[in-house]
Amino acid sequence: MDDKLESLVIMVYREWRGRENKEHDSHPDEETFACFVEERLTPEENEQVKAHVLSCQRCSEILTACIKMSSEKEVDVPQGLIEKTRELLEKRLQPSMLEIILRLKEKALEIINTTGDVLVGQELVPAAVLRSRKINEFTDPVTILKDFKDIRVDVKIEKKGSDFFEVSLIAREKQTQKTIKDARVTLIKDEVELESYLSDSEKVVFEHVLLGKYTVEISTVNEKLATVLLDIKI
Repeated sequence: MDDKLESLVIMVYREWRGRENKEHDSHPDEETFACFVEERLTPEENEQVKAHVLSCQRCSEILTACIKMSSEKEVDVPQGLIEKTRELLEKRLQPSMLEIILRLKEKALEIINTTGDVLVGQELVPAAVLRSRKINEFTDPVTILKDFKDIRVDVKIEKKGSDFFEVSLIAREKQTQKTIKDARVTLIKDEVELESYLSDSEKVVFEHVLLGKYTVEISTVNEKLATVLLDIKI
C-alpha cells in the first residue's frame, strides 16, 4: 500500500507541476502514457514515446509509476486524498532550479545538459527536443529560458575569451512579461557571494566570469524566486 501511495503522490505532483508549464510543455500527457502502457499507440507513436523517455528523467519516472500501478490491483482512493496531497505539496514546494551545464570550446559553447528551453534563432526549443535534434554547439550567445511559479527567467551566456564568459539575466513576471524591478540577483561560487545587483534595469550582467560551478539566486525581501545552477568547463 505504501508503494501505491508513493506512486500516486508522484503522479499527482507531476500533473500539478505540469499545469504551470503547459504552454511550453513538450512531454507526453497522461492519456498518451496510459495508451503506451496498454499498447494502444501506433508503432510510430510508440517509438516517439520511447525516444522521449530515454532523454527525459521526468517522463521516465512517470512511466515507471504508470507501469507499476497498472500491474497491481486497483484500490479505491479515499475521497479528498488527492486534494489534500496537493495542499501539502503547495506548502512544502521549494523554488525549482534551472540547471545549465556547458563546455567552453575554442569557437563555440556546447550545451551538455540543461533543464530549460533554448532559444535557437527565433525558435524556442525545449531541451528534450534539442537533444533529439542533436543540436548542442553554438557560436553565438546561448539563451536559455525557464518558467518558475510566477516568473520567467532568461539567462544569456556569451563566450568572451578563451577561458571566461559573460552571463546576463532577466527576470520577468510570467503573466505580464514585465521586468521584475525589486528582485536581487546574486552570483555565488563555493558558497561565497561574488556579486549582487538589484534588477532595477532591463537586465543584470556578470562580466569576466571564469570557468567553474556557480549558483545564481533571484530573490526579493520576502522569498527566493528562482535558482540557476551554472557549470561551465573546457
